[in-house]
Amino acid sequence: MRRDRIVVIGAGMGGLAAAIDLAGQGREVTVIDAAPGPGGKMRQITVGGAGIDAGPTVFTMRWVFDALFDAAGTTLEAELDLTPARVLARHAWAAEAGGGSLDLHADIEESAAAIGRFAGAREAQGYRDFCVRAADIFRTLKPSFIEDQRPNPAELVRRVGRLDAMLRISPFATLWQALGRHFHDPRLRQLFGRYATYCGSSPMRSPATLMLVAHVEQEGVHRVGGGMAAVARALQRVGERLGASYRFGTAAARIAVDRGRVSGVVLADGDRLPADAVVFNGDVSALGTGLLGEEVRKAAPVTPQPDRSLSAVTWCAKARVEGFPLLHHTVFFPADYGREFTAVFRDRSIRPDPTVYVCAQDRGDPEDPTPTDAERLLVLINAPPDGDIRPMDAGQRRTLAARTTAMLRACGLAIAGGLTENAAITTPEDWNALFPATGGALYGRATHGSMATFARPGAVSRVPGLYLAGGSVHPGPGVPMATLSGRLAAARLMAGD
Repeated sequence: MRRDRIVVIGAGMGGLAAAIDLAGQGREVTVIDAAPGPGGKMRQITVGGAGIDAGPTVFTMRWVFDALFDAAGTTLEAELDLTPARVLARHAWAAEAGGGSLDLHADIEESAAAIGRFAGAREAQGYRDFCVRAADIFRTLKPSFIEDQRPNPAELVRRVGRLDAMLRISPFATLWQALGRHFHDPRLRQLFGRYATYCGSSPMRSPATLMLVAHVEQEGVHRVGGGMAAVARALQRVGERLGASYRFGTAAARIAVDRGRVSGVVLADGDRLPADAVVFNGDVSALGTGLLGEEVRKAAPVTPQPDRSLSAVTWCAKARVEGFPLLHHTVFFPADYGREFTAVFRDRSIRPDPTVYVCAQDRGDPEDPTPTDAERLLVLINAPPDGDIRPMDAGQRRTLAARTTAMLRACGLAIAGGLTENAAITTPEDWNALFPATGGALYGRATHGSMATFARPGAVSRVPGLYLAGGSVHPGPGVPMATLSGRLAAARLMAGD
C-alpha cells in the first residue's frame, strides 16, 4: 500500500519538527527549502572566517525538545550539547536612564539579592511576587493553550476551568501596567518589559500574560555547543534517520490544488512533487498574498501592515571589544523606553538611542574565560517591519551603525572598528527578501491587545490538505513555540482534520 506523501515547505523549526513526527508515523516526507540548509530564521552566517548565529540566540523550554526527541526514539542529550546558564543575561543603562548594571540569574533568590543591591529591598520583594505571578500564568496556560490546538476565547475559559483562573492570566491589563504594580524603579520595568519583544511586540500594548516568559527563563536557559544552528541540524539528522528527505536550494513556486484539495507542490524549476498533504512552514502572509498561488490564497489571512510584529537591524561582527564586561547575553537600555516603541509602531522609525542587544557568542557566565582576541558578536536593534515599502539606503545603514555604537559607548562598551568593519548587516528589507510577504516582521502578528493571540491561525488551514506551522501561527513565535506548532500541525494531519 502506498504511504501518504507529505511535502513540508520550509525547514524552519516548525517544519523540521513536523517532518520528524510524520516520518516517525510512516509517512513519506519530503522537506524543501530555498535556503542552503535547515533552520529558517535560525541561520548562521560567516564573518571573518567564523560562523555567527544570526537569528535566535536563546534556547529555552527544553521539555519541548525532550518530548520531540523521545517520540523519535532518541534523547536531547544524545543529539545536542547543552550548557545551562547560571546568569540569564546582563543588563546595563545609559547615564541618562539612571546608569548601573544588573545580572538576572537562573536562581530566583540570587536575582532577588542582586535586585536588592541594585534598587532596594522593596524592588527585590516585588521581583519575588512577580515570579510567583509569572509561574501561575505559565502553569495555567501550558496545558490549556501552549501545548494544545488553538482554542477560541470561550474554549480557553472552559479549558482553564474557572473564570477567576482566566482572569489570573491577566489578558486585559498590559504588560507595562502589570510591571508597574511590581516595580517602582523604571529600569526594572524596562528590563522585564523587554519580554514583549520576544514575540515582536510593545510592552505598552501587549497583555500582561507575557509575564510568563520570566518563568520560562527560570526553568532554564541553555547555550548550545556549535551555536543555535546546531539545533536545526540535529532535527534534520533525526528526521533523516526516520526516513524523511531534505532538498535545500529548492524553492516552492506554487501549491497545487485538485478538486478543492491540495495535490502537490510545483517547484521554481518547474518540477512537481505530488502530495497527499502539505505542511507550510512559512509566514501565513505569503499564502494570503498569493505568493504560493491563487488556489491557496484563501488558506490563511494576510497580516495587515499595522499589525505586523517588530523587525530588526542586526550586525554580525568579529571584532575586539573593550570596556563593559559582556556576558553571553547583554542588553543596553536608553532612557524613556516607551518612545522606542512609539517610534517603531506609530512613526515607523528608529530612535537615535535604541535599546541594543548583544550576543557575545564566545562568552558564557561571569566565571568563564573572557576572549582575548576578536570575538563573535550579534548586535541587534528593533526596527519597523516596513522592508517591503521603505528600503534603507547605504547612508541610513551607516547612520544606524553610528547611532548603535554611540549607544554602546554611552554604556561603556567599545567595538573596535565599530559596526562597519568586519560586520554583515541585515535590515528589514533583507529579512523581507529572506522571508517574503513579511515586510521583515520576525514574529508574524504583534501580540497587541487581549485578543491578538486568537488572531493567529491554527494548524488547519482553509484549504483541505494544507496545514500551517511556524512562528506566525499558534502557539506563537520563538524557537520552542515554532517547534510546538510543527507538532500540532503533524497531529492534525495524522488525525485527518
